[in-house]
Amino acid sequence: MVAYFAGVDIGSTTSKAVILNESCTKIVGSSVVDTMFDRNESGEEALSRAVEAAGISREEVAYVGATGYGRRSFLAADVVSPEVICHGTGTEFFAPGVRTIIDVGGQDSKVIECRNGSVERFEMNDKCAAGTGRFFEVLSSRLLKIPMEELGPLALQSTDPIRLSSVCTIFAESEIVSLLSQGSSPADICKGILMSTEKRIIQLARQSSLEFYEPIVLTGGFARNCAAASTFSELLGKEVSTIDYPQLPAAVGVAVIAKHKYDKDSR
Repeated sequence: MVAYFAGVDIGSTTSKAVILNESCTKIVGSSVVDTMFDRNESGEEALSRAVEAAGISREEVAYVGATGYGRRSFLAADVVSPEVICHGTGTEFFAPGVRTIIDVGGQDSKVIECRNGSVERFEMNDKCAAGTGRFFEVLSSRLLKIPMEELGPLALQSTDPIRLSSVCTIFAESEIVSLLSQGSSPADICKGILMSTEKRIIQLARQSSLEFYEPIVLTGGFARNCAAASTFSELLGKEVSTIDYPQLPAAVGVAVIAKHKYDKDSR
């Protein structure tokens, strides 16, 4: 009987699940759902949808791995692993040879130095909205009243990005309202907020003496913004790329870890 391996990443904003084939070389099903109050239910919903997308039954899944904020709440997990480790393994799956991962989610951001999928050092911001996708989302979408999917293309139209003097969401909001009243273009404001978000991430990493070794890959929901990677490239003076499924690396990573545990337990 063919065995499949599942990875579930229960984040603060969204929960992701993937199904990998027996050799863990191919994604055969995946899903992304909003995280609910009940973290276990969120994981079950994501896993159920990924199983359905793969066209298999739940019984064909040999082992399930869990990671993310809600990993210890997910009752179906056969193995649990910290998300930073899973990001290293999973991003290597998508982008072999990656040396630096910039992962920006809704409520945290991470810069991870790695080699061959193994994490060497990292820095995480989960205490302040500045430097997270939430900072960009709240200020850009709410104040400009533009749908999230249109913010990336809008930022790419900027010719003179505004410079925010504050990284505090509340003060930055007042600053943007003032800029709008002065006639600053939405494109320049959008690009300015994007740059402010990314500068904060870079600053936090450099304060911990992290190096942005190439290749650099941007992951997380933030990477779905088509201007995000190119803006990081501008700020770092280095090429920053993204992947086809930027929200899935941690889920893929923990599925691979589940496969390794399955092989070990089966000996």
